Amino acid sequence: MTPSHTRISKAVIPAAGLGTRFLPATKATPKEMLPVVDKPAIQYVVEEAAAAGLSDVLMVTGRNKRPLEDHFDRNYELEEALHRKGDESRLAKVQESSDLATMHYVRQGDPRGLGHAVLCAAPHVGDQPFAVLLGDDLIDPRDPLLARMVEIQAQYGGSVIALMEVDPAQIHLYGCAAATPTGDDDVVSVSDLVEKPDPAEAPSNLAIIGRYVLDPAVFEVLRKTAPGRGGEIQLTDALQALAADPALGGPVHGVVFKGRRYDTGDRGDYLRAIVRLACEREDLGPDFRSWLRSYVTEEM
Repeated sequence: MTPSHTRISKAVIPAAGLGTRFLPATKATPKEMLPVVDKPAIQYVVEEAAAAGLSDVLMVTGRNKRPLEDHFDRNYELEEALHRKGDESRLAKVQESSDLATMHYVRQGDPRGLGHAVLCAAPHVGDQPFAVLLGDDLIDPRDPLLARMVEIQAQYGGSVIALMEVDPAQIHLYGCAAATPTGDDDVVSVSDLVEKPDPAEAPSNLAIIGRYVLDPAVFEVLRKTAPGRGGEIQLTDALQALAADPALGGPVHGVVFKGRRYDTGDRGDYLRAIVRLACEREDLGPDFRSWLRSYVTEEM
């Protein structure tokens, strides 16, 4: 497979999940709209795509996800009210989300796993390489992981996945990669992928995190991929097939990420992500860190 010279411009964000771990907050509010400090989690993800040069974003949604569309649309009444009040700062924040990218939406219908969600994007993506960003992983903008993945895809062709070293005892919580080094310190060649392996049988401690840059050949592989764990079509299974036989759609490489990642996948990690991001904000951090130190001291 020759390296790709097609500029990647499309990102796919699966957002059809029910968010059951955050009930009752997600009974009527999509989990992607839960605030992380003062922005919904999903906005951080779209900002990351835009910063990497991906100007066309497709969200794969489901029922009760209309607030996602509203958030990235214009709100003329609110904007006019803020303009009349002369509140230009808040007006800019409101307009920011609608100016990030060209947004598109498709419903997944019957949610049958991440692989099925990606397959729903096939008519929109066409025959171009594209990125997939999962909303539970927030990547700090100071660590441009996605831009690096796009660069590696252009260099090697095929598909690129994001990997992160984890405690070997925790590898059973992730998809795991069998990999060998390349000439780049942060890039590995992936020969096999295992979904949530037993730690004793895991090929490495390299866990797959929620960023992918995929060759469009993945769609045909997904169409032939049988449902796996939980009756769902697993993206990991399709990538495993591509890694085992590069003739299907190029090699699979991994970028080993050592930067700042905020996991919002469960309640504890969500709270820790808010605290970490709030502490690092110039406008909130000094006062918040001072309060946090005193609070922790009092509770010890």
